[in-house]
Order: sequence, then structure tokens, then C-alpha cells
Amino acid sequence: MTVTLLQTDICWAQTEENIRRATALMGDQPGSDLYVLPEMWSTGFATQPEGIAHPESDNPALRWMLQTAREQRCAICGSLAVHLPDGTFRNRHYFADGRAGTLSYYDKHHLFAYGGEDRYYTPGSRHTIVSYAGFRLLLLTCYDLRFPCWSRYASDCDYDAIVIVANWPQSRQSAWHILTRARAVENQCYLVGVNRVGDDAYSHYVGASVAVDPIGRTLAQCPTGCVDALTVTLDLAELQRRRHKFRVLDDRDRW
Repeated sequence: MTVTLLQTDICWAQTEENIRRATALMGDQPGSDLYVLPEMWSTGFATQPEGIAHPESDNPALRWMLQTAREQRCAICGSLAVHLPDGTFRNRHYFADGRAGTLSYYDKHHLFAYGGEDRYYTPGSRHTIVSYAGFRLLLLTCYDLRFPCWSRYASDCDYDAIVIVANWPQSRQSAWHILTRARAVENQCYLVGVNRVGDDAYSHYVGASVAVDPIGRTLAQCPTGCVDALTVTLDLAELQRRRHKFRVLDDRDRW
């Protein structure tokens, strides 16, 4: 499966401009199976979503994801700040499968209390694993990366790759580097992590979006500090070979 990491600079609360930028980046890397955008890629990390988050039923960024995925016969994922009919806000990681014509989503479970996200958003309570191009993909969002129990490969949570989208600031970049590799190694899976670049009112972001293999090696990494689109191939047969040869998961803890 070919995966393109879309490391974008997000314009604050300017959805149409962010759609334009995502479209241009995708055009630089045509023909990929999956395109991955950062967390809240259409608005920036809006911890106070009132007036910024769109209703899910009328969200231009979500419409663009669905239409573009369908037209290009690919999948597109990334999270959006959305307002639901029940009045709640969600940091919702969407997976638009243009081949099957389906839409899946994961609501961020670990809300970033340090930044006040938990005061305005409702957390998700379940995992989402998407089957696509022969892979089982676990969807995660930013702060989730710090909680290994939530992403633990287990009998009720079996997957081949983690796809995590983020607004991860430069001030904590060393943690991003370490934890993306740790989650891949401990779960013997691929990990694709896509982070933004640029600035908002709270933080500076340098990206370092990355694809990691099951033994923690970096397959590809976007350069720090600049907009970039980078394509990498994930080999399912190689993953299965490694899991069969070195059977770490057989000895995992079962809670």
C-alpha cells in the first residue's frame, strides 16, 4: 500500500484555503492509495471551537475529503473539529474510502487537558480499525500517542498499522520522535504519523511527519519546518513475515 504524508501549514480557521493547500500537495504525489492529513487540518487546533468548527452535516472539508477520495479512487484521512446535532463538539478523525464509498471515523479519546481541549470537546470511547487495501489500520489522534495501553495490539484490537494525525509542537518534538517508534516496536506494526508545520497563537510546529516500520526503523520522514508531501510503501507480506519469525505478540499481556 502506498501512503502519502501531507505535512501542511494550516491557516487558522480558513477552511477553503486549507482545502486549496491540501489539494495542491496531493497533486504533487498522484496515484497514492492513502493520503494522510494532520489533526484539525482545515482549521488549526481549535481548543475553543465555537464559531470555528463546522456542523458535521455541512462541513466543506469533509465534503472535499469524500469527493476527492471518490474522484481519485483513493482514501483520505485526517481529523476535523465538528459540531454534532446533539450540541457536542468532537475532534473526529475521518477515513474517507473512495473505492468502497464509505466513511469511517474515530473520536479522539485522550483530549489534551493541558491545552483545554477537554473543556469543549467530548471524548470518544471506542477504537476504530479500518480495513483498506488489505491492511487493518488503527486510527489515533495526537495526544493518544502518549498512552500505550490505548493503542495496545490485543485480541479485540488487531491491526497492521497505526495512523496517527497530530498538531504536535516543537517544544515536545523529542517525545514525538521517541513515541512514534515505541508504538511501532511494542505493537510490531507500521506507524504513519502526520504532523503540521507553521504557527498558531499557542505553538510553533516543525512537522517531522514519519513512517516507521515494525522494528522501529524510519522508512521515510518529512523534513522539519517546511510543507512537504512524501510517499512511502508499506509491505504487508514483510510485516507478516516479521510477526511470524519473531513472535513477540504471542507473549503480550492479556488484561
